Amino acid sequence: MLSDIPIATPSGYHLEPALAAIKHKKHVIIEKPMEITPEREAMIIDAAKKEGVYVTGVFQSRFYDAPQLIKKAIEENRFGRLTLCDAQVKWFRSQEYYDSGAWRGTWKVDGGGALMNQSIHAIDLLQWFCGKAEEVQAFTATLAHERIEVEDTGVAVVKFKNGALGVIEGSTSVYPGFLKKIEICGTEGSVVLEEESLKVWSFKNERPEDAQIRERFENMTKAGGGASDPKAINTLGHEKQFNDFASAIIEKREPAVSAESASEAVKIITAIYESSRSGKVVKV
Repeated sequence: MLSDIPIATPSGYHLEPALAAIKHKKHVIIEKPMEITPEREAMIIDAAKKEGVYVTGVFQSRFYDAPQLIKKAIEENRFGRLTLCDAQVKWFRSQEYYDSGAWRGTWKVDGGGALMNQSIHAIDLLQWFCGKAEEVQAFTATLAHERIEVEDTGVAVVKFKNGALGVIEGSTSVYPGFLKKIEICGTEGSVVLEEESLKVWSFKNERPEDAQIRERFENMTKAGGGASDPKAINTLGHEKQFNDFASAIIEKREPAVSAESASEAVKIITAIYESSRSGKVVKV
């Protein structure tokens, strides 16, 4: 019999219920981010290992077909050497959105602003595609909202451990809001992912299936992706991730998004915050 618990409390309140569930030998699926600092995420990971249960963080964007194709192309070395890898999340949230919950826009419970809450899915995809980040330098600001402690606009330059460079842009200050975009570029190929659509799929060594991929995925996006409406999000990725987690429990294997993998985006984001505060390059 499956025995798992989903946790979807505000971000900074994930740790305590997760630890309680793990203590009772329950497998746990946690909405993004798993927690708001690497240290709090590590506590969840360590507890799960001690009790022998599985934990996953919800990063449903990995489960859509287009990101899966990009990941496969990277693993097949179709891009050659990765050179520039960027993520853009130019979204919009109204003042009413932040005013709708006392925890929104706070460091203690939200853990951050446009980067931690909204852009984290794109940042997760970026590191899933390109590998771990090594260091960042960043600026953040609050430009369009009142009564929030955190950023509604941020930009960071990233150096990945494989040598590739990139830029992360995240906001809730851009009207009317645009679909999130990931660009993966290398010496032998480039791809532009706009939400669920592939706007560019171009490789030096063309394969017969590439034309079919371009035709099928050029206009795959069917929802707004949350660009201006938090409710306008396709739920197919969530369904696929929940199914994978159930299968992982039955098959006694790590879920496709392991707890360790799910923790990488928060490491990048908290390094961005540290860089913005200090004005220095920060190791991830």
